Formats: sequence, structure tokens, C-alpha cells
Amino acid sequence: MMEMHNLMEYEVKLNLDRLIEKKDVELNCSCKQCRMDIMAIALNSLPPKYVVSDKGLIYQRINNLNYQFNADVISALVKAIDIVNRNPRH
Repeated sequence: MMEMHNLMEYEVKLNLDRLIEKKDVELNCSCKQCRMDIMAIALNSLPPKYVVSDKGLIYQRINNLNYQFNADVISALVKAIDIVNRNPRH
């Protein structure tokens, strides 16, 4: 049976990992709770990108390589990081 995936979840996680790895953002805490909060906040501000097939996944990934898409994801992540830095849940 085919499964539905929100490709935006993958993109947000991938870009968050890159931002943290490259130290492009100041993150007060990188525990799992804070990372999940950042991802949830960012995802709630971005449109979902659902795909069902592997072919759809590949096609959408290619479309996501455009500059504006990446800028939108990174912008949402930076805003989410700021929120979590100011109000961590632990």
C-alpha cells in the first residue's frame, strides 16, 4: 500500500540540520524537544507538500531546489528558532 508523505517535513528537518551543522544560526539548546518545537513552528507557517508515490517524491524534490522555496523554508526556521530560543519548554 502506498503511503502519503508531507515532503515539507523532510525539507524542514534537512534545512534545520544544515543550519545547526554549519552554525549559521544561534541555537540556545539543540535537545530533541527544542528541535521538534522548532520544526513544528516552522511547519505550521509553511504550506504542506504531500506526495503519494516515489515518482511524486522525486518530482517534488526537484521542484524544491528553486531559490524561493529554500528561502521560505530557511526564513520559517530562523523565525521558529528565535521563538524557541526566547521561550524554551524546559
